Amino acid sequence: MDFSTYIHTITALFVIIDPIGSALIFNSLSMDASQKKRTKMALKATIISTLTLILFGNYGEALFTEIGININSLRISGGLLLFHTAFQMVTQEKVIDQQNNERDISIFPMTIPLLSGPGTLTLSVLLFSNSNEITDKLSVAAAIISVMLLTLILIRLSTYLKHLIGHTGDELLRRFFGVIVATISIQFIFDGIHHLLLKQ
Repeated sequence: MDFSTYIHTITALFVIIDPIGSALIFNSLSMDASQKKRTKMALKATIISTLTLILFGNYGEALFTEIGININSLRISGGLLLFHTAFQMVTQEKVIDQQNNERDISIFPMTIPLLSGPGTLTLSVLLFSNSNEITDKLSVAAAIISVMLLTLILIRLSTYLKHLIGHTGDELLRRFFGVIVATISIQFIFDGIHHLLLKQ
């Protein structure tokens, strides 16, 4: 396993998935649910998200190639999508629907769009496409599993986390992570344009 690839992937995924923010959202949406149901929803959301990111990350590029989409075009469009996500993280207030806390929130909104939304799926494809060696791909997969395990742990501790970090801390972290996501997105756009120009 390549340690530098592992660390790079964990950093990129951590800032866009935002395990702390996702845990706080989970707590707000499931306050009235029983502990058993909360545990079941947390496991379901993280397992489905992990499988989705690994499978789509590995086979998404082949799918795009099959329909005639260049991976560098994906880098540029994915970078623009990530930048849009980053812009929203920095500028918009987080709106949480607290109605009907008894419903199953594991698929929506936890899996889609919070843990494996369009931005995260695009990032996963780009990370796997940049991994030429099997060790690099294993590093990316291990990083995805690690971030999702951390997310699961934070979700289970979300009640205590809410009291510890508070609303102000959550807003501060979300905006800080938004700036980092914007930086990553610009790098993807630059790489995509650079590789397209080299092929001309």
